[in-house]
Amino acid sequence: MTEKLILASGSPFRKAMLEHAGVAVDAIPADLDERALEAPLAESGATPEEVALVLAEAKAVAVSEAHPGRLVLGCDQTLSLGDEVFHKPADMEGARRHLLRLSGQTHQLNSAVVLVRDGETIWRHVAVASLTMRQLDPAFIGRHLARVGRKALSSVGAYQIEGEGIQLFEKVEGDHFTIVGLPLLPVLKELRELGAIDG
Repeated sequence: MTEKLILASGSPFRKAMLEHAGVAVDAIPADLDERALEAPLAESGATPEEVALVLAEAKAVAVSEAHPGRLVLGCDQTLSLGDEVFHKPADMEGARRHLLRLSGQTHQLNSAVVLVRDGETIWRHVAVASLTMRQLDPAFIGRHLARVGRKALSSVGAYQIEGEGIQLFEKVEGDHFTIVGLPLLPVLKELRELGAIDG
C-alpha cells in the first residue's frame, strides 16, 4: 500500500519533480530560521554537506512533529566554493556579486535529503554535483540578470540551470536532479524499500 508523502519544502521545483515521478505529495514548508541553525555549524567547522544534512533534517523533523504517522521528506542544498558557502542573494546586487565570484570557478552543489516519521530520522543522503562556470564578462552578467530578473534570487547560486542559467556554464558533473535540489533516484529507491511507493 502506498502513502502520500509530505515534502517539508516550499520549492515548486521539488514538488513538481516528485509529482512528475508519480509520487503523491503534500508540500508543507517548515517554519525555521535556517541562518540561525547554520551559525553554530559554521563555527564548529561543519562541511557544506553536513550543513545541508542538518538543515534538511531540521525541516523534516519540525514538520513531522506536527503530522504524526506521516512520512516527511526534508531537503536542503548548499553551494560551496572551496570553504566558502553561498546563500540565496538578498537582492540583484547580491546576485551580481555571486556570479562575479563564481565566474571561471568550479563550485559544488550539495543536495541533502532526509526521511523522517514521528520525529525519528529513518534515512539520510547527500549527493554532490560539480559545476564549472565559464569566465563571465561583468557587462554580460548585468545583461543576463536583467533578462532573468528576480528568478536569480530564488537559488543559492543566482542561476537556474533548468533555464537561461545553463548559458553560464562550460562543464557540469552530476545529475540534473541533484543540481535542481532533490537527488530523485536515491529518494525513489528508498521510498520503494520503505513500501511508500509501488515498486
